[in-house]
Amino acid sequence: MGKVIKKRENSGAKGAKGGASASAQSLPFNTGRGQHILKNPGIVHAIVEKSALKATDTVMEVGPGTGNLSAKILEQAKRLIAFEIDTRMIAELKKRFIGTPSQNKLTVRAGDVMKDEDWPAFDVCISNLPYQISSPFVFRLLLHRPLPRYAVLMFQEEFAQRLTAKPGSKMYCRLSVNVQLLAKVEHLMRVKRSEFRPPPKVDSAVVRIEPLNPPPPVNYNEWDGVLRICFLRKNKSLKAIFKQSNIQEMLEKNYKTYCSVKNLPIDPNFNIKETVDTVLDTSNYGNRRARTMDIPDFLALLLAFNKAGVHFS
Repeated sequence: MGKVIKKRENSGAKGAKGGASASAQSLPFNTGRGQHILKNPGIVHAIVEKSALKATDTVMEVGPGTGNLSAKILEQAKRLIAFEIDTRMIAELKKRFIGTPSQNKLTVRAGDVMKDEDWPAFDVCISNLPYQISSPFVFRLLLHRPLPRYAVLMFQEEFAQRLTAKPGSKMYCRLSVNVQLLAKVEHLMRVKRSEFRPPPKVDSAVVRIEPLNPPPPVNYNEWDGVLRICFLRKNKSLKAIFKQSNIQEMLEKNYKTYCSVKNLPIDPNFNIKETVDTVLDTSNYGNRRARTMDIPDFLALLLAFNKAGVHFS
């Protein structure tokens, strides 16, 4: 009869990946809040490596969960400011680092990061973001001052594709143009849904966003306004979009408001239809479609409209 070898169990680490405690492994995750914990330590390592942190950096993280990514960040950064909405996760995060050299480097801010009106200054943002806040978070990040050096963020794969899409791509949209006006955007890696616990319904991707500093001198409300119209139907010609009566009524109202705010007389001969047609014809954008236009095209179009007295905000 062969010798029976008993396996020795380590109750403190059994089932724990990335250094998380056993109690953290048994926590029920709230997928409604986007709680999908990245469990592969190799991917965690790769994300932090691609962030190229400096020893002097302050890092902001959103949704740290049980702290797998936080632990790696704390090894390299001077300070980590973590926003967490779930009190259970906050308790696990603090317990994980209590009594370690990282304890004094970690600051946990409880609550919804999007409702916090006083974001701290930070050098880099690294996060496995709750997917439902992806778009508002990115724009809040790009409008934050002082600007961070960059952000390395995990998104739903489709959202990441839209962020990085180029003119002519099926995924190219208003989000692509808006973000790429303000930042350099780079796809870093794809992450399968099986790398999370519990697994989400779709795959993810990691993207690096490097804000342009200084940002371009563009009236962002005007810029976003013209994009909203152009991308109403990105496969239709601009002439077909701008001839819609509701669009022309809005632009005529904007013209009158602009004149009033600037104390300018309203031209009694101003005709919004003729003005729009003239701008589109002389700028050679009338037969263009938003899906094929790049940032210089949209800037040139906006400038032509503004020179003719047509405004979008």
